[in-house]
Amino acid sequence: MPAVNQVKYLIIGNSAGGIGAAEAIREVDRVGAIAIVSDEPYPAYSRPLISEYLAHPYPVEKMLYRKPDFYEKNKIKTILGEKSVGVKPSEHTLKLESGRLIKWQKLLLATGGAPIIPSMEGMQLKGVFTYNKLDDAKAIDEFLNKYRRTVKAVVIGGGLIGVSVTEALVKRGVEVTIIEMKDYILNTILDTEASALEADALSHVGVNIITGHTATKMNSHIAGEVSGVALDDGRALPADMVIIAIGVRPRLDLATSGKIKTNRGIVVDRTMATSSADIYACGDAAEAYDFVLGENRPTPVWPNAYEGGRVAGLNMAGKKTEYAGGTAMNALKYFGLNIVSAGLVNPPDNTYETIIARHNGVYRKVILKKGKLAGFAFAGDIEKSGIIYNLMKDGINVNDYKQALVADDFGLASLPEAAWRAKLAKPSASAVLITTTEPPEEPIIGD
Repeated sequence: MPAVNQVKYLIIGNSAGGIGAAEAIREVDRVGAIAIVSDEPYPAYSRPLISEYLAHPYPVEKMLYRKPDFYEKNKIKTILGEKSVGVKPSEHTLKLESGRLIKWQKLLLATGGAPIIPSMEGMQLKGVFTYNKLDDAKAIDEFLNKYRRTVKAVVIGGGLIGVSVTEALVKRGVEVTIIEMKDYILNTILDTEASALEADALSHVGVNIITGHTATKMNSHIAGEVSGVALDDGRALPADMVIIAIGVRPRLDLATSGKIKTNRGIVVDRTMATSSADIYACGDAAEAYDFVLGENRPTPVWPNAYEGGRVAGLNMAGKKTEYAGGTAMNALKYFGLNIVSAGLVNPPDNTYETIIARHNGVYRKVILKKGKLAGFAFAGDIEKSGIIYNLMKDGINVNDYKQALVADDFGLASLPEAAWRAKLAKPSASAVLITTTEPPEEPIIGD
């Protein structure tokens, strides 16, 4: 790829947010120079699919987020496999690890999140892995391919990342133990009842779950190689490999280097603009508007990154647009159990109302505040979750039919006629997003 010294639009990050921004820019500006920089060497791929890759067989080609000619057709220059090390807002420049400088007119920080690495003895040992990107899955795959016997693995962290890698490992014939410091797994997206259903599914395939405890160090009986994990209660768990899956935190290093305002993430307004002129942020790195809470917070989920990137891109290209807001939402299927959650899953105080229905392995829970939905969790049967999400997104008062929301026969016909006719007349994109792990593919903009 020829040298890029000056561009109109510079995007740091080549995942959902960066791609969403590039597509939006091209809808408005078909000729302005765009460059995407990423420290990963690959074309944009779907991160949720790294577990499919690890589980085998799943070729990298099927993980691509856009068609192979996406960058060429949209006249996007790429600088892949090179780390960005510093931003100077006053000079409108980005410095790369090689020392190369790129001058930009508009900049998007779509830098995502970095794995949380605990300060623990033995982290440098062979057989200890993080799990956040394709290279992590490739490293674990290479490690497993060396064994002809059953491998024992300890996964530290029982959240989405931990359960996801556990499913992939189980499919590879690995014996897995999950260590979760909180009282139940998936505690950031589920309540105790929905979590228990997932824990049962894990137990049925032989996964051992230890909650309420933490790992204190990695044990090693062979020089340089991990052989187990020590727990805070004195137990020692044998392990051929350990996966660190505690979670991710927003990558703020570039924002910090440019003295851009940060809190838990990069602070943005409703146009996704940061505190520095001509600089925007989106995705896992940003602290953007949550329509349930009515305030900014990190919501590190794929659809929010894509939508936030689109809003940033439109504004970068001069088309004033506001981010409608996102919220925490997850649609997953681990070990055969369908689960969807969004918004609040545990009411923070007694001003919220909770309605629950449970039977035959199906669990439905909705949370309301002053008659409006503030969150929900469905497990087992999630077919109508898209309708629930849109009622929450649109701020509809559901007080008159709130009990119907968790009924087996709930559907559009359960809503007042004015509400369901409006839904049929104008489908919401959110209804699509809640049922998928990534946004639908956008049309490629040609010449």
